[in-house]
Amino acid sequence: MLRHALKLLTTLALAAGFSVTALVFTGAPAHADGCYTWGRTLSQGMSGEDVRQLQIRVSGYPGYGAVISLDGSFGPATAAAVTRFQQAYGLSADGVAGPQTFSQIYALQDDDCTPIHFTYGELNNCNSDWSGGAVSAATAKFNARVTMWKLEALRKDLGTPLYISSGFRSYSCNSAAGGSSTSRHLYGDAADLTGAPSFCTMAQRARYHGFAEILGPGYPDHSDHTHVANRASQFWSASVCGI
Repeated sequence: MLRHALKLLTTLALAAGFSVTALVFTGAPAHADGCYTWGRTLSQGMSGEDVRQLQIRVSGYPGYGAVISLDGSFGPATAAAVTRFQQAYGLSADGVAGPQTFSQIYALQDDDCTPIHFTYGELNNCNSDWSGGAVSAATAKFNARVTMWKLEALRKDLGTPLYISSGFRSYSCNSAAGGSSTSRHLYGDAADLTGAPSFCTMAQRARYHGFAEILGPGYPDHSDHTHVANRASQFWSASVCGI
């Protein structure tokens, strides 16, 4: 009950633009969470599933043009991402994930492991069971969750809500939408963003938050949204935005 009350207060504070540092137990061991609970402080040289879970949550903080590997190995890139995450939320920025960092993550996530400002439903207006795409349903759903954590970082950077017009698509949904046969939407790791701020602002800032694919105004059929996704190699194209 206390956890849910604290989470409600935290959500309201985040929505109002306030820091949540005062609402979490920063001086004590991180409390249990409905999604995932870390049991040790993590730093460079460590490895394991707990490191991989941390990497998912800080995947939106890799720095300009970079993407963090979700390999469970805590190397320099993960430490740098943790540092940027800590800086974004006003924590002690040492690149070590301890109670303060975990408490902040707990405040930012729902019990289904999605960040508080995004839902699986927002990333899937096609097949509710995530089937019919280019990867298994489980993989598509996992990819969507990682994308949401990157979007959470972008949202924090922009200081404004983000609106998703399209996420995961099955082959049939993708065909109906006129999507490319190689669209990343088929993999569950793409999101089309609309609304404010400007499409160019979203495209420009997305370069800092782990998106290997960014398409926006100036790229064919992308004048009315900004598209962000993951892929094996970087492809950014939004000529109107200088990208």
